[in-house]
Amino acid sequence: MVRMITRWMALLLSAALLAGCAQEAPSESSSSASESSSSAPESAALEEEKPEAEWEALEAPEAQQTKIRLAAMKGPTAMGLCKFLSDTDIPYDFTLAGTADEIVPLLTKGELDMAAVPCNLASVLYNNTKGQVKLAAVNTLGVLYIVETGDTIQSVEDLRGKTILATGKGTTPEYALRFILTKNGIDPDNDVTIEYKSESTEVAAQMESAENAVAMLPEPYVTTLKTKNDRVRTALNLTEEWDKVGEGSALVTGVLVMRSAFLEENGEAASAFLDAYRESIAYTAANPAEAAQLIGKYDIVPAPVAEKALPACNLAFLEGEEMKTKVSGYLQALFDQNPKSVGGQLPDDAFYYQR
Repeated sequence: MVRMITRWMALLLSAALLAGCAQEAPSESSSSASESSSSAPESAALEEEKPEAEWEALEAPEAQQTKIRLAAMKGPTAMGLCKFLSDTDIPYDFTLAGTADEIVPLLTKGELDMAAVPCNLASVLYNNTKGQVKLAAVNTLGVLYIVETGDTIQSVEDLRGKTILATGKGTTPEYALRFILTKNGIDPDNDVTIEYKSESTEVAAQMESAENAVAMLPEPYVTTLKTKNDRVRTALNLTEEWDKVGEGSALVTGVLVMRSAFLEENGEAASAFLDAYRESIAYTAANPAEAAQLIGKYDIVPAPVAEKALPACNLAFLEGEEMKTKVSGYLQALFDQNPKSVGGQLPDDAFYYQR
């Protein structure tokens, strides 16, 4: 637009100067004016000859001019970004973190604009920053599975009386398992024995030697375990089991959060990113072989593991009211067991970004 205004100003100036030359006798000053008037139309003519594509580039929309500062954690919550990272017109800086602890300070200090993080962490951030972070989209539904080395678990009821090996005590995997068990009439404290290990590798080692062992593990650890131990079978998909009893909510693993200030100042850029993110997630879910190569390229998960794990990672893109319904029920289930897991209180409606 500035270039267009400059062009018209040049034309008007040259017209005025030409009119002045017709009325006055030549002088040193009018000679200078004549030189100015002769150069202005030449400049305007040059601008007139610029191709249309160059005008469009000069007037690029806000979304194309704003560099996105983005972060994600290794694992399923970052997988859906792979196509975006490799093929986008939106400028970005990307940080891949090993843990959420690396991302939180960058967000709170304003050094990131958005990040893919665990769902409950989004609520914690919103509460702890007094609304400076908002939930923009769900990117990954549940990645928890019940696996066994036998063939005895066909339903949640079959877990009654079993010992379940698991990781994540005091975190969302424990709360998800207890919620599903309770909703199916199984007392987590008396009807089953949940034996927690500090790492998934410990669970894998115990399943290697035990007969009829039962465990709860997330992807991509399930895929890695099954690759090394052909006796392991997936017995239950806990995302599906949550859906049966969750009353419209969902088991949610990963979400995208954005800083509130970024949303207020760069609404078009945020919307453009969300559109591109949706397409990236859809591509990743529909093309596991090709997407796995990109996932490996960006060091999110090794490509061979990613290709096998992707069908079970439940990648999704949810926003707006659907996102709010799924997430609010999930956070309620966590809050009922441990309020600290969501930041001490349930987030209010302002937490859920609506574009």
